[in-house]
Amino acid sequence: MSPTDPAARLSAEPFPIAGAGPAGLTAALALADGGQACAVYDARADVGERFHGDFQGLDNWSTSADVLDELGAFGIAPTFDFSPVCRLTLFDPWGREHTCRSAKPLFYLVRRGSGAGTLDHSLKEQVLSRGVPIHFRRSVELDQRGIVAHGPGCCNVLAIGYLFDTDMADGVYAAVTDRLAPKGYAYLLIHNGRGTLSVCLFDDFAARNLYLARTVEFFERHAGLRMHGAKRFGGVGDATRGPHTTRRGQVLYAGEAAGFQDALFGFGIRYAMTSGYLAARAVAGGDATAYDQLWKAQLGGQLRTGRFNRYLYARGGRIGYGYLIYRVCTARNPRDWLRRFYAPSSFKSFCFSGDRPVLRPYSP
Repeated sequence: MSPTDPAARLSAEPFPIAGAGPAGLTAALALADGGQACAVYDARADVGERFHGDFQGLDNWSTSADVLDELGAFGIAPTFDFSPVCRLTLFDPWGREHTCRSAKPLFYLVRRGSGAGTLDHSLKEQVLSRGVPIHFRRSVELDQRGIVAHGPGCCNVLAIGYLFDTDMADGVYAAVTDRLAPKGYAYLLIHNGRGTLSVCLFDDFAARNLYLARTVEFFERHAGLRMHGAKRFGGVGDATRGPHTTRRGQVLYAGEAAGFQDALFGFGIRYAMTSGYLAARAVAGGDATAYDQLWKAQLGGQLRTGRFNRYLYARGGRIGYGYLIYRVCTARNPRDWLRRFYAPSSFKSFCFSGDRPVLRPYSP
């Protein structure tokens, strides 16, 4: 084959990855560790610019293995700041307090953004240490080959809140009630004098300021919230549609660009990184079509069940929200209970027809 042949020239160029988020950077690490030359492109000026140093949760219940061990198998070292969460304070729709305790971490608190210690910055440094170039302020259109991991393509979830300093003790709090977050939830995360308060809305976006004000007042009354130097933030996500585009020919889609997200509560970081790793495995194996089999085998059941759980949760109302809080807080092993709750089953599959649930809405 001649060096001027388009196919030869294409194979000689670094494999392109569009998006420097967790999915894209995980894919870059996996390709580099496998000896595949690649390059990352991102339209923003740095990693993590969708975020602001806010705390988020890295799910640790999806499998029996600890997520940090799973990331290690992907070639990712835990050089980012993280804190295991084994105790949650949850408030039901009537404002009653419940405590959830787990012997093993339910999730890890991590920070998102471009600053030192964030998950995004850590992944960037690890990718650069492998000799993979990251081209910021440069977007790339992929039509022949590549991995697309540039974030959500639509908005069906809205998160707004405050970042702040505080003298409060460390704690993780969440409240489920339509008065604060229609079909969603509100949370307060405190660690080492830093705090993140947020309301995640799945409905009624126009009244977001009202819900945020109510959430601040709620946590002041129920958790002793004290904020200093509060800065408001906001973001959007795609959490309810499920995988919608995962492959177009030799172009693979990973992370939120493909719809890999937890439809129930938005714990999607693990899904994003796993999908990036699986996309890289398909590329390294020389068969892009294998990506469909890989992600369906490892993530398909959980994603499908997440949409089933979201459907029931959105229609459960106060009784449904309260029942979920009760079950997770009274479980002997909350981590195992959540894993079973998210696991696929024949009943959940039976209740779906295609991508739409066929259950009748539940009206308590």
